Amino acid sequence: MTVIARYLGYQGVLSAITERVRFARRRFGHYDLIDFVAVLLGYAISGERTLETFYEGLQPFAAPFMALFGREHLPHRSTLSRFLAALNQPVVEALRLAFLEDLVARPLEKEEKTGWVMGSTGKPLGGVRR
Repeated sequence: MTVIARYLGYQGVLSAITERVRFARRRFGHYDLIDFVAVLLGYAISGERTLETFYEGLQPFAAPFMALFGREHLPHRSTLSRFLAALNQPVVEALRLAFLEDLVARPLEKEEKTGWVMGSTGKPLGGVRR
C-alpha cells in the first residue's frame, strides 16, 4: 500500500481527487472525500473478504496508514457507511475519470523495440527477431 499511495501522490492523482471531485456533502465531520478513497483503496488491495475484516486488521495501523495519504484519522466505520450510502453516480464518475486520466497519461509499457538478433559474425540470424 505504501508504494501505491506514494505513486498516486507523486503522480498527482490524490491532489486531483481532492481538488476536482466534488461531493454534495463535502465533509463528513472532519473527514474529506480523500479519507474515504484511501480506505477503499486499502480495502481493494488488501484482499480481505469484507470491509469489516479489513477495518479490524487496520485498527493497529490506522494512523500510519492514513499518513500515507497525508491524512490524520481513519474514518469511523459508521461514517464510512454514511458516506457510501450518500455516494452518487456523478461522484463515482468523477473518481473514475481521475483514475482514467492518470492511466492514459502514461503508457503501461514502454514501446517495444524490434530488431534482429545478431549472430557471432555480426549478421542477423535468419528468422529470429527480438
